[in-house]
Amino acid sequence: MKSELDRKTILITGASSGIGQAFAFLLADTTAHLILVARRESDMNVMKSEIEKGSATVTVFPADLRIEEERNGLLAYLHQLPDGLDVLVSNAGISINRSITESLDRYHDFTRTMAINYFAPVQLILSLIPVLEQKNGQIVNVSTINVLLHPFPHWAAYQASKAAFDTWFRSAGPELTIKNISTTTLYLPLVKTPMIKPTLAYQHSPAMSPVHVAELIGHALYTKGTVVYKPWWLFLGQVASLVFRRPIDWMVPAFLKRKERGNKNG
Repeated sequence: MKSELDRKTILITGASSGIGQAFAFLLADTTAHLILVARRESDMNVMKSEIEKGSATVTVFPADLRIEEERNGLLAYLHQLPDGLDVLVSNAGISINRSITESLDRYHDFTRTMAINYFAPVQLILSLIPVLEQKNGQIVNVSTINVLLHPFPHWAAYQASKAAFDTWFRSAGPELTIKNISTTTLYLPLVKTPMIKPTLAYQHSPAMSPVHVAELIGHALYTKGTVVYKPWWLFLGQVASLVFRRPIDWMVPAFLKRKERGNKNG
């Protein structure tokens, strides 16, 4: 990995914590130029100080990628890079766990989720295709196993936005390939990042380490595989989603009704 990434320019979105942070630190001993993008500038400045104790160089670019004007500012910076861009690690995202009933006056949950999970990576990639083509670059999509499984209640905003980008990225993949741009997706289960903290049920659930995911991304950057990670048990979940789709569609509403009655009685 080190020899593959030396002297390359790598853009990491969602870089201030979790997977993005772990991946940035993984590259500290390369000679890569890391461009860290996230909202929390102070956190990224701390990262920059630590990472540059190694051989990598770091540029901190604070931006809220939900906002189109800030995405445009980032793209303007990227297009003037003298050495171009070699790798885009599309990692930024948000997750919302909320029932439809609780979302009746929260349409903004859906717009902001689509903004960061779908519109942001689509706009970045569309604009950066000529830049990446010049360097035979690579795009890594940090995705979720949820896009390959039966949809779950309370996750409509999150799953719809992640599935939208997964479909877009897989559709665009062959066209990017003929431009010598490699495309890679990691379909991840639960990962122990700050994004899962608002969901109480996840606090004690088994979860992957962000460091493990960072190593998988590093592996992807020299193997260039289209899909470099799926949990071994995902196939069983996909089969169950297909075979038991009708029973699931019947059982889930029944379970939700019982749960709602229990909440009212409580």
